[in-house]
Amino acid sequence: MADESAAPAEAAADPPRHRSLSPSRAGDFLTCPLLYRFRVIDRLPEPPSPAAARGTLVHAVLEHLFDRPAAERTPEAARSLLDPEWERLLAAEPELAGLFPADAERAGWLAEAAAMLDRYFTLEDPRRLEPAHRELCVQAELASGLHLRGYIDRLDVAPGGEIRIVDYKTGTAPPAEFEARALFQMKFYALVLWRAEGRLPRLLQLMYLGNGEIVRYQPDEADLLATERKVEALWQAIERARTGRDWRPRPGRLCDWCAHKPICPAYGGTPPPLPEEEPPVADGRHPCLPDQEPSLQDIA
Repeated sequence: MADESAAPAEAAADPPRHRSLSPSRAGDFLTCPLLYRFRVIDRLPEPPSPAAARGTLVHAVLEHLFDRPAAERTPEAARSLLDPEWERLLAAEPELAGLFPADAERAGWLAEAAAMLDRYFTLEDPRRLEPAHRELCVQAELASGLHLRGYIDRLDVAPGGEIRIVDYKTGTAPPAEFEARALFQMKFYALVLWRAEGRLPRLLQLMYLGNGEIVRYQPDEADLLATERKVEALWQAIERARTGRDWRPRPGRLCDWCAHKPICPAYGGTPPPLPEEEPPVADGRHPCLPDQEPSLQDIA
């Protein structure tokens, strides 16, 4: 009996490092198992794109806008944060400077970011909000030992304790037939909060700054239990792919934007050999650390 009781204790110490999943990487596997492999197993570098960098910039501005007193959270104040936040991003990732060979290109790109910020103010008034958390890293362990983690753009808590999860998207709202997939990320966050704190979020809110639309959803316990089953099934599929070393491409409409298309076998390319030893963290990044910020891949 002593040996049987010791085994679960050892297993419990291991899963947070070896069985970890975030909504971004879950989305990668759903989109294309080979993309998941390139990002998590091979950890292939990806060149920055103007769209991803703009998303990072707009998220940073909206995060720091709430550092200001409520009365000063104006469109002008948001625009004034663009240049300093861009300089901060350049200092952290100098390769971003190569995105814009000419000043005119960078000016046009910044103007697009400014337009998204202006659009944000048509959706809500930040002077009337006091978020409980911004860029909050959340994590929880399921009963199976699977460790879930992710970054929430904003968490609002009403005086009565009701929780609202808010996510900024710098793209446009998807057609109705793709809305469920967009909400999967939000339900993932809600599941993590629920399992970590025992509190069911009241509202999930996606704010699409590309076209000024808001998608809202009120989850219930049945929703989150279904999401948990989906996440567990997804992880089992990832484990089967890992064990069988079978990471198949799934060609689709997003392939033209994939940095790895030249080495994808679906388009005549040849992937690199699989590494003999896989990364210590199955999700490709360590669970939340105090000084860890989301990467460009984590921000959509």
